[in-house]
Amino acid sequence: MTTAPAIAPENVLVAGLERLPVHPTALVIFGATGDLARRKLLPAVYNLAHDGALPERFELIGSSRSEMSDLEFRTMMAEAVRAFSRRRPDRDVLEKLLEDVRYVPGAFDDPAVFDAIGETLDDLDAAEETPLNRCFYLSTAPRFFAPIVERLGEHGMARRVGAEVRVVIEKPFGTTLAEARELNRRVLSVFDERQVFRIDHYLGKETVQNLMALRFANGLFEPVWNRNYIDQVQITAAEDIGIGSRAGYYDSAGALRDLVQNHMLQLLCHVAMEPPVHFEADEVRNEKAKVLHGIPAPAPDDVADIAVRAQYGPGAVGGEPVPGYLEEEGVAPDSTTETFAAVRLEVDNWRWAGVPFYLRTGKRLARKVTEIAVTLRPVPHLGFEQDGSLGVRPNQLILTIQPDEGVSVSLVAKIPGTRMRLRPVLMQFLYGTSFLSESPEAYERLILDVMRGDATLFTRNDEVEAQWRVCDPILRAWATTPGPLPQYEAGSHGPPEADSILRPGHRWRAI
Repeated sequence: MTTAPAIAPENVLVAGLERLPVHPTALVIFGATGDLARRKLLPAVYNLAHDGALPERFELIGSSRSEMSDLEFRTMMAEAVRAFSRRRPDRDVLEKLLEDVRYVPGAFDDPAVFDAIGETLDDLDAAEETPLNRCFYLSTAPRFFAPIVERLGEHGMARRVGAEVRVVIEKPFGTTLAEARELNRRVLSVFDERQVFRIDHYLGKETVQNLMALRFANGLFEPVWNRNYIDQVQITAAEDIGIGSRAGYYDSAGALRDLVQNHMLQLLCHVAMEPPVHFEADEVRNEKAKVLHGIPAPAPDDVADIAVRAQYGPGAVGGEPVPGYLEEEGVAPDSTTETFAAVRLEVDNWRWAGVPFYLRTGKRLARKVTEIAVTLRPVPHLGFEQDGSLGVRPNQLILTIQPDEGVSVSLVAKIPGTRMRLRPVLMQFLYGTSFLSESPEAYERLILDVMRGDATLFTRNDEVEAQWRVCDPILRAWATTPGPLPQYEAGSHGPPEADSILRPGHRWRAI
């Protein structure tokens, strides 16, 4: 049995994690030796232990195809924590966490693996009078999601008398609407919806959660948060890296599936949703679902007007030459997979009718940034003398999700001097400087929420299907459009073709 080390309460507050009681829990990670587990999940578990946020009784079981002993897995976990933890590990905390970690090797279609996991969980329950809650985290290739869930059902691990059982499913949740529906059908044939946590790590980021606080806890914003005052919304997720070693996955997915269908549509929901009656899981997710159902599915003939795709070509990033997408190892020379996607959507409801939402994502762009920019309508009349002004632009609220989490508001102010000259200025706060603390990683918050049973930051089945309903027509239209795709230089701001979906008078924010 692992007992969470005692950490001073002030450290919990600094980390930003509420010390709420969590039922004794066993966390089983399928794919525990994979990249996601090593870089994110295992370090997140350590940081929760460091903050005293784990339950008093916490057990960790890893499972993967790699053959290794419990001791070898603990060694691998320690190395992962040292390499990828956001803080330097405390030796005593790490040793206490690792002392009873178990590992079950084997293929995910092997019944013996699930027998062994079940026996291990039963042994842990037998050691104490209170049965452990069970959380199964599917950190595997998507093709294993449904088989693992079905094996858990077949081996009687989907329910537990006196305890809760939950399953966490990573993205992508299907690659088409039909696949998502079939996966939902198979998962929900074993687990109830309340047991299923479809994870989107963007929703665990502080700025995404802070968007709800800004909107619904400040009287400053809500009066102007509608079509009468907001001119446009731009959501950007730009990366300066290429596909690296992910060609096998990325060339079959592309930018629209990789980011727009999940992360970016969820960000749109947080911008556009109505205030929930209570900040509880189903209340919040009901409002997000209403937004998604309010987005008309694109008609085939309209796709060319509202969506643009492109691929990065050769260029330079950070002063270093880099190859184009078609020259990347593992990519077919005639591939029509997009590395850049831009889409214009609308939400057909009373609050947002007529306001364009621009979603843009791409690889090998000028810099790494994820942000939401809400642009207000320009003032109707500007009576000031503008000679010598540096540009009067509409006010913007900019929420930066990464790399530097924070919020800024653009205003217009007078330049000091004897003339009325104007220029834009920023009012800004950053999490690091405003709270003098480091925000927890998204996976820390989300893993803790799973153990608490709080599904507020997770995607419900109807949300997933509604997101695919928006993206499916675009993907089908692109599949029937021959290549080659437009190219943009690596290290640039993206393809000029992206301007074609903008409304008159609108322009993209510089990346």
